[in-house]
Amino acid sequence: MDLTELRERIDEIDRQIVGLYEKRMDVSRQVAEYKIETGKKVFDKEREEAKLQAVQAMAQDEFNRHGIAELFEQIMSMSRKLQYKMLNEKGADGRLPFIGVDRLETEKARVVCPGAEGAYTQMAMERYFGKGVNSFHVDTFRDAMIAIDEGSADFAVLPIENSTAGIVNEIYDMLVEFENYIVGEQILRIEHCLMALPGTKREEIKTLYSHPQSLMQSAKFLQGHASWKQISMNNNAFAAKKVAEDGDRTQAAIASAHAAETYGLEILEKGVNQSDVNSTRFIVVTNQRIFRKDAKKVSICFEVPHKSGSLYHMLSHFIYNNLNMNKIESRPLEDRNWEYRFFIDFDGNLADSAVKNALRGLRDEAREMRILGNY
Repeated sequence: MDLTELRERIDEIDRQIVGLYEKRMDVSRQVAEYKIETGKKVFDKEREEAKLQAVQAMAQDEFNRHGIAELFEQIMSMSRKLQYKMLNEKGADGRLPFIGVDRLETEKARVVCPGAEGAYTQMAMERYFGKGVNSFHVDTFRDAMIAIDEGSADFAVLPIENSTAGIVNEIYDMLVEFENYIVGEQILRIEHCLMALPGTKREEIKTLYSHPQSLMQSAKFLQGHASWKQISMNNNAFAAKKVAEDGDRTQAAIASAHAAETYGLEILEKGVNQSDVNSTRFIVVTNQRIFRKDAKKVSICFEVPHKSGSLYHMLSHFIYNNLNMNKIESRPLEDRNWEYRFFIDFDGNLADSAVKNALRGLRDEAREMRILGNY
């Protein structure tokens, strides 16, 4: 046969495959109706694994067995997605434990801010809540999470990601550890400044204090000052405060211009971070399971079985429901080598049918799926 004839044969086989696929999906609709009536779960792991073994056994060689497994994994995945869609349309999608609100109650709110006066976090807090916000400071991110977890504060503002240095790992881990939820975000342009006691010359400096991420963001500048001893602090504002209180002209800090003004330090150089577009994303967190009705971004996390294709199948729920995923990060799981928890941000609102559909599938098929917030 020539190539044209071979392609015609493939076209005929493909027509048969399409017809059989549609017949199978029609039966899947009937299965969904039965499950809706009886309350059975869509995802039956044991049944699917047995089915995969059965169809693989029908193949003639190892190459085809592998291909058949991939093909039927996709077919069964599409069948599940159809069933999730039908459950949603029938109102059997299950209620999400989040309450939609028209706006956040911020007028009388008490907000906790990690770091000292003059911290970037304070700037982000005041930009989001206003300068007259009722707030108090704590030393660490964990202290802030504990404050809202225990109810001594209504909201906390925390840095989660920098455009140059990447994510703040500690915050991601604590979003899983605590029953706190993201309800807002604030992006702040970052300009780090080198500061010291008034009248200090650069050649006098021997020790530099700052937050580890700020030191990382200023790495190119610091390459020209390799003799300076770099000491990490919990917060940039703490670094500026220490230099001011110690009164030692051999010390300097990298922090914001606001911190320099707050503690009476002289700015020796502005913009020591290497990026002109350096920004940090801050999240607003509360212990209430609420979301604004006009929220446009959903954050979730989940674990997947440690087997080939697991993450791919989880992500397919976003593709099928036409949801735009705009971020994915991973963090290692404690006491389980080479296994990870994935954090995903995607566009949508918890009241949207497509979002409910995707979350239903993820909840059934992933391991330990959690909604971190809608904002």
